[in-house]
Amino acid sequence: MANFSRESCPSIKNILLLDSEGNRVAVKYYSDEWPTQSARLGFEKSVFTKTHKTNARSEAEIAMFENNIVVYKFFQDLHFFVTGGDDENELILATVLQGFFDAVTLILRSNVDKREALENLDLILLCLDEIVDGGIILETDASVIAGKVESHSVDSSAPLSEQTISQALATAREHFTRSLLK
Repeated sequence: MANFSRESCPSIKNILLLDSEGNRVAVKYYSDEWPTQSARLGFEKSVFTKTHKTNARSEAEIAMFENNIVVYKFFQDLHFFVTGGDDENELILATVLQGFFDAVTLILRSNVDKREALENLDLILLCLDEIVDGGIILETDASVIAGKVESHSVDSSAPLSEQTISQALATAREHFTRSLLK
């Protein structure tokens, strides 16, 4: 069995979902390279400024930016970005980007725009958690990602047989709390 160190695994520095003006919709940072909120906002604004005039609508584009590889794609009024170190494989970064984009498309039922994204922000953030953990890529298959996100967001009114154990416990806790408050 091969022994892999964290350094040998491809890693992601951040995933950004910005609107058509460069404002945050959903972002996750997995690197200490941008330690402050202002550093992160500055990076986001710089990446947006460098890329927003390109035509990354049908295929993902790749740019080098501050010793990072940024892979990005635009759809409607949303701009999707995945950042890795300058030694990362662009194809792996592009696969993460495509998985994120396709999972968001599935989760939003093909209504991929800023309004829908903001209304479903919790699902998009869950989506990011299913794709990358601590910079390590967990999953890139959009249907698997969307399926896991959907299972996390099952309505508590669903029959207990259709809920996971943690969802069932949360539902039971909610019902118990309501009964105490009556």
